[in-house]
Amino acid sequence: MKAWIRLLRPHQWIKSGFVFVGLLFGHGWSDSALVMQVLLAAAAFSLAASAVYVGNDVVDCENDRQHPDKCRRPLASGAIGVQSALFLGVACLLLAAVLAWLASPVVLGVILAYLLLNVGYTLGLKHVVLLDVFIISAGFMLRLLAGTVGVGIAPSNWLLLCGLMVTLFLGFAKRRAELKALDEDAVGHRRVLEDYDPVLLDKLIGVCAAATIVSYSLYTVSPETVLMHGTDRLVATVPFVVYGMFRYLFLLHRRSGGGDPAAQLLTDRHLVVACCGWLGTTLLILA
Repeated sequence: MKAWIRLLRPHQWIKSGFVFVGLLFGHGWSDSALVMQVLLAAAAFSLAASAVYVGNDVVDCENDRQHPDKCRRPLASGAIGVQSALFLGVACLLLAAVLAWLASPVVLGVILAYLLLNVGYTLGLKHVVLLDVFIISAGFMLRLLAGTVGVGIAPSNWLLLCGLMVTLFLGFAKRRAELKALDEDAVGHRRVLEDYDPVLLDKLIGVCAAATIVSYSLYTVSPETVLMHGTDRLVATVPFVVYGMFRYLFLLHRRSGGGDPAAQLLTDRHLVVACCGWLGTTLLILA
């Protein structure tokens, strides 16, 4: 059972938190029907993501066996057979489709776009430098759109911009962590790493980190935001965002972190406190 759970990677479901952004900043938490739609969309995305991970593990099984960490994955280690894994992946896809349809036809369309995007990524786009990270970012942005456009909430342009920047930051940080962890064997495990180098990635990460902080800060003080929420106090949440970004950079460069953003957010106490502080402060101000 442990191997089956590991195959689905449920800790990655934290990424579905992007689905709830529209509900939070759109003041929709008091609408029970809307909350149910968002919950269904988040569940659908979580299952769809698990199906994608299963598919990736099947395709990358041989390469994973040569990786110092990925060799312990259920398929690479031989704990689960390929046919059994594919059966589980298809089951997750079907259940995700049903839940997405119950949320709304638009959410189902977004889920299908997410699946097609990942098929393209797995079949070759992951080897295209820069585009590989933009596709990772697009997966997060589709989650955000599922929780906004998918359930009838108009997304803020500021939040879309901030979401793009922070997901690009996480994507480039992941590549930097892989480059550092695999060292000379990096290209053998992920071909696109041949086109990256530490200097380039550090510059890209720095740009995305700065853009995230600036775009979110401007969102909190923009007249449109103040008018919508009836308060200018959202600026009080900025220190949590800044600390979280700086902590992530520290973990990346000094603690060999950054390779798995979901695991990092769940295990590092500083990031947990920063995220909880941001969410609690935001809820207190908006409510």
